[in-house]
Amino acid sequence: MAVTDTVTELEVHDVRFPTSEQLDGSDAMNPDPDYSAAYAVLRTSGGPPGHGFCFTIGRGNEVMAEAIRSLAPYVVGHPAPLTADALGALHRTLTHDSPLRWLGPEKGVMHMAAGAVVNAAWDLAATRAGLPVWEFLATMTPAELVALVDFRYLTDALTPGEALAILRAAEPGRAARTARLRAEGYPAYTTSPGWLGYDDGKLVRLAEEAVADGFGQIKLKVGADLGDDLRRMRLARAAVGPAVRIAVDANQRWDVPEAVRWMTALAPYAPYWIEEPTSPDDILGHAAVRAGQPVKVATGEHAANRVVFKQLLQAGAVDIVQIDAARVAGVNDNLAILLLAAKYGVPVCPHAGGVGLCELVQHLAMFDYVAVSGSWEDRVIEYVDHLHEHFTDPVVVERGRYRAPAAPGFSARMKPASLTAHRFPDGPVWRARRAPGPHGTQEVTA
Repeated sequence: MAVTDTVTELEVHDVRFPTSEQLDGSDAMNPDPDYSAAYAVLRTSGGPPGHGFCFTIGRGNEVMAEAIRSLAPYVVGHPAPLTADALGALHRTLTHDSPLRWLGPEKGVMHMAAGAVVNAAWDLAATRAGLPVWEFLATMTPAELVALVDFRYLTDALTPGEALAILRAAEPGRAARTARLRAEGYPAYTTSPGWLGYDDGKLVRLAEEAVADGFGQIKLKVGADLGDDLRRMRLARAAVGPAVRIAVDANQRWDVPEAVRWMTALAPYAPYWIEEPTSPDDILGHAAVRAGQPVKVATGEHAANRVVFKQLLQAGAVDIVQIDAARVAGVNDNLAILLLAAKYGVPVCPHAGGVGLCELVQHLAMFDYVAVSGSWEDRVIEYVDHLHEHFTDPVVVERGRYRAPAAPGFSARMKPASLTAHRFPDGPVWRARRAPGPHGTQEVTA
């Protein structure tokens, strides 16, 4: 009688990094973030664990961690999800169960917590298969991939039959694209020069370094002050020249008329796209911004679920779809979004501005290239040069391109020493930041 490999524990860590000290990650809405992860480990009776996480910017990370812990009864004591069928069933359980839907449905803290567990399961399954997640997905048949997707609420835009046709059309070129991906890597852009808290000198220096490193696109944060943004765009354009794309990101700062006015003013410096110009929930607002000024519109980093993406595409509200590996309910939801984008012919340029997000999202973009869209034209993955040293299989970016990861899994495993050092609030890194003040010890409030 075969012994079943069973999930024995859902281990959760509150891990935070003090990025606010150098203003790394600063933008118009988040001036002093501490990049953080509510980090999940699926341990089993039969082999290596799976790793997943939710990204936050510090305060509230403990809420995410507690939400992940609440999902333990759905996985602990159950068979380890190692096949396409089991991974689809786990996703449906965590997004369809009545108590969890009452807390959502399919949005907010619980949906992101489900995504952390789902992604940990994909890391587990791909590790056991001996393949990186992008390749693990790309070896599945079109029928297996379609079965992973929850089509509820989507069939007015994408039916299972249409999804199957998209995947079958891409199937003949999989091997050639896989070989090209391994040989050339996937195009990247960098946000590292553009954090809003950086002074002009640092912006110019990092922009020039980005071009020298082979990046054909950089991104600047905007939205706090129009005069500052005009000056910073002028400096950045002079630093990189006319051939390098400069995207800009408002991080939801503006109302619709303000977004149109602001981007019309920045247009002479040829911004390539405006990211998150207004509320991530405002589909019609994005459509109005797209119609009201000359710059491409990109969004998706904070889109709550696949239904929002469906409506953005149906309304013609975006030129660029930005998936996030840890915002929706994991790989399965992102597969649905990739298929929707392919149906509507809109390029996907993933968001990766956060701890571990570069590591995760590279797999989704590479799978899209190999097995869904079959293209990387006008497609780039965001890259930020922060915190990769804390992962056992960090991203490798050379000459402005992500190298295809070869290690089995989702590239999600943090080094044990990093988990220990950055555990909040009692890890050594945070204990050292409790400075005595005039009235005694000052507690860390990240």
